[in-house]
Amino acid sequence: MIKEKVSPILGKFKELKIIFIGIIFSFLWASASTATKIGLHSAQPFVISIFRFLIAGCIMLLISHLIMAKRLPQRKEWIQISIYGLLNITFYLGLYVLAMQKVSAGLGSLAVATNPVFIVLISAVWLSHKIDFKNIISLLLCLTGVFFAAYPLLQSGFATPSGILILLVSMIAYSLGTIYYSRQEWNDLHILTINGWQTIIGAVFLFPVLVLTYKSDQNNLDLNFWLSTFWLAIAVSIGAIQLWLYLLKINPIKASYWLFLCPIFGFLIAYLVVEEPLTFYTFLGVVFVILGLYISLSSKKIKEK
Repeated sequence: MIKEKVSPILGKFKELKIIFIGIIFSFLWASASTATKIGLHSAQPFVISIFRFLIAGCIMLLISHLIMAKRLPQRKEWIQISIYGLLNITFYLGLYVLAMQKVSAGLGSLAVATNPVFIVLISAVWLSHKIDFKNIISLLLCLTGVFFAAYPLLQSGFATPSGILILLVSMIAYSLGTIYYSRQEWNDLHILTINGWQTIIGAVFLFPVLVLTYKSDQNNLDLNFWLSTFWLAIAVSIGAIQLWLYLLKINPIKASYWLFLCPIFGFLIAYLVVEEPLTFYTFLGVVFVILGLYISLSSKKIKEK
C-alpha cells in the first residue's frame, strides 16, 4: 500500500525534474546568440571562439580523464573525432560566430531551432532515404519563419543578407556533423571524452584562420569578453549539451520538442539584454518555425512507431 502511494509521487517528481531540465536547457541553448553578441563588442569572432573552445575542451577532458579516469581515444577514433570536430566546431560554430556579426541574436537562436528539420532532410539525401512530403513542408515553413523574423531586421540594420546566408550554411554544417556522429561506432568511448577532444581539435583547425584575420586593435579582453566567453564555454558548450544528452537518453522524441522554446527564449533574452526589437514579424516568424518543427518531429515520431 505504501509502495503504491510512493510510486506515483516518484513518477511525478521525475516528470517535474525532466520539465525543469528541459526549460533550463532551452534557456541556456538560446542564450548563446546573445552571449556571442556581447562578446563581439570586445573581440573578433575567432578570438572568442578559440578561447571558448579551449576553456570548454580542457574542462571536459580534465573531468573525463583525470576525475572519471576514462580512456583516451584509439586509432580510428581519433580520425572520427577530428572529422566530427571539423564539422561541429570549426565549420558550424566558426561560421555561427561570424554570422552573429551580421545578424541579430534573436535571429541566431531562431535559426538554431531549425536544425532538426535540416538533419531530417540531409539524412534523407545522405542515407538515400525517401524524403517525406511533410519534411519538405516543414523546411519551407521554417525558412518562411526565418524570412518573416528577418524582414524588419534587414530594414533596420540588425541583419544582412550575407549574415543570413552564413547562418544557414552553419546550420547545414551542424546537421552534417550530427549525422556523421550518429553513424559512427564509438564503442565505449565516454561522451565527455568525445566532446572534449572534438572541441579542442576543432579549435586547432580554426587557429590558422584566427592568425590570418587577427587584428590586435579590435580585441579588448575586458570584463564583457570574459563573461561572454566563460558563459559560452561553461553554460552552453558544457552545461546545455550535457542537459541535452540527458534528455536524449530519456526520450529522443520528447527531447526534440524542447527546441520549440529556444526561439521564444532567444528573442526575449535578446530583447531584455541587448535591446533588440520585437515586432509582429518576430511573432509570425517564431510561429512558422515552431509549426515547421512540429510537423517535422511529429512525422519522425510516426515513422519510429
